[in-house]
Amino acid sequence: MRQALALVAALLGLAGAALASAGEMLTSADPAEFRAALDARKERVVLVNFWATWCRPCLKELPELLILEKKYAAQGFELLAVSLDEPADRETIVRPFLAKWFPELRSLMRRSPDMDSMVSVVDPAWNEVLPTSYVLDGSGRVRARLQGGKPVAEFEAAILPLLAKP
Repeated sequence: MRQALALVAALLGLAGAALASAGEMLTSADPAEFRAALDARKERVVLVNFWATWCRPCLKELPELLILEKKYAAQGFELLAVSLDEPADRETIVRPFLAKWFPELRSLMRRSPDMDSMVSVVDPAWNEVLPTSYVLDGSGRVRARLQGGKPVAEFEAAILPLLAKP
């Protein structure tokens, strides 16, 4: 029985790291789980978007990024949002916020005490500007960094050359 419970716990941990795209709207992750979520998306062009509920440019950008994801999903594009809100605010602020304003967004949320530990998985030299997005190619390499509120055309210009042709 203990072995079965241990197996279930391990599988649930992997599921959290993989971020069930059709399930949980907000999944807590530490840097290792974030890395695992990125590794699970190899072969896809991934836009990693670091955001927070208190960041106005982030909130302006998110709807446009969701539209991009729908528009280019069939060509191998995926949005991986990562909330940098305080871990203690997960249930009281972030989850209700997503449910009200962005119910279709599936996001990781940092479980680590500092923002840098999450972003450093992608960019060890991050300068703490939000929003910050990174475009990763199919092998997981960072191909572009977009900081501050950017127009959707800049995101498209960064991802289109990397996408599979329909």
